[in-house]
Amino acid sequence: MMSAADVIFAAGPIFLLIFLMTKKTPMTSAKALPLAAAVTYGVQLAWFGADATQVHASVIAGLLVALTPIMIVWGAIFFFRSMEHCGALETIRAWLNHLSRNRVAQVVIIGWSFQFLIEGASGFGTPAALAAPLLVGLGFPALRVAMACLILNSVPVSFGAVGTPTWFGFGQLGLSAAEFSALAWKTALVHSTAACVVPVLAFRLLLTWQEIRSNALFIALAICASVLPMLLLARFDDEFPAVAGGLVGLILTVWLARYQIGLTHEDGAASAEAAPATRDVIKALFPLWGTVLVLLITRIPQLGLRDLLTASEPAWTASLGHLGSFSISSSLVLNLRGILGTEEGWTHAVLYVPSLIPFVLISAVTWRVLAAPAGTAGKAWRESAARMRHPLPALLGALVFVRLMMVGGESSPVMLIGSTLAEATGTWWPYLASYLGALGSFFAGSCTISNLTFGPIQDAIAAQRGFDRTTLLALQSVGGAMGNMVAIHNIVAVCSVLGLQNAEGAILRKTVTPMLIYGLMAALAVALLL
Repeated sequence: MMSAADVIFAAGPIFLLIFLMTKKTPMTSAKALPLAAAVTYGVQLAWFGADATQVHASVIAGLLVALTPIMIVWGAIFFFRSMEHCGALETIRAWLNHLSRNRVAQVVIIGWSFQFLIEGASGFGTPAALAAPLLVGLGFPALRVAMACLILNSVPVSFGAVGTPTWFGFGQLGLSAAEFSALAWKTALVHSTAACVVPVLAFRLLLTWQEIRSNALFIALAICASVLPMLLLARFDDEFPAVAGGLVGLILTVWLARYQIGLTHEDGAASAEAAPATRDVIKALFPLWGTVLVLLITRIPQLGLRDLLTASEPAWTASLGHLGSFSISSSLVLNLRGILGTEEGWTHAVLYVPSLIPFVLISAVTWRVLAAPAGTAGKAWRESAARMRHPLPALLGALVFVRLMMVGGESSPVMLIGSTLAEATGTWWPYLASYLGALGSFFAGSCTISNLTFGPIQDAIAAQRGFDRTTLLALQSVGGAMGNMVAIHNIVAVCSVLGLQNAEGAILRKTVTPMLIYGLMAALAVALLL
């Protein structure tokens, strides 16, 4: 039987972390996250009496799991440093300015439509890592760009990485085909409701209200261009809604900007400078469209490459004694099982995690396509390595913190917090359910992990209290998506890519309000639409 003290100690490390990162003189994430992990370690052993071996196994697993976001962040930095040194970014800036000098068009195309497509194809925090440097290159302030990109990368997330948060995140619940269909439709419906408000909050970080009002038609058309295809396809499918929304939306939004539809003409006048040649633009855009193409090819199950890159059948195994059993598959999937004799394990698909493929692969091809100057690879390597000094301890601390919060199964701190919230709200739970999903993403930086962790709780609450099962699960998925705005390691990642120092607390303070508003929109959708 859980006590009030149990709940206080369970939530204590979270409040400590938030306080340290948002106080007047905030502590850097590189210090705050390891400190929060250390406090959680002590709480688990001293208060909850967790098995020491299990706790230590979770610490090891957390340190290993951190390799995934570390590789993604490093790959994204390496990718953009390569583009900069090859001259691609300068050509893209000139092309975008010629396409439309209207700041609204630039923000919407890159921050909304482009991110929507990248989320649908990849997920893993890749969208902000790709879009943010482009916006900064166009002259927008880096800190506000980081905030805006995190907020905008929310609507498509439930169907990100070709639907992984939905079909995989809820795969263990035994849903029927009809239930999955209803779940996908309701998820898209709630996201579409939030899309009426939340993107504008992000745009406001980079644009004035006057710019937004004057170009409101363009903004509305661009939002609809991505959201409507997602909504329509979600009626029949749970894998491709975000991919379809992103692809259709990006094409239509570029077309709208090209013909100045819904844009103010005085702000959208064409550049007096000569436009880059079409051939040069296509070559300069190669890193971006090449990356999208590779992500789609390697993520769409029907093409077969995803199974090839994630095949985990061991080709070589070795016993590491008490540390566990280590194996490598023919697809370079690394596995460590039975850490310290527990059920803790770790898997890292070297070729599937978006780092070596597509970032390093496309960078290498780009050097040849754009005839990069000698020494480009070395410069990109040194600069990306230097940028990783700050995020390394932050990401390691974040993932250890997450794993420790989940030690204890049904009695873990995460489960205690979720159960307490559900118990306290009673019949009002459907109006607040999305915030539990957001809590999961805050910890793990992943809608998929949030759904895996809290999906069973939402399902159990639905069964116990007679709520509609698919409605609560849809709200859980929406919550996992909106939680991307405040996810700890997503914030660390985008700061690292942009080279921002000690900005994590400021970003968290700014993104929490749109996240809360997103939850209110989800509650409105429950009341009016579902």
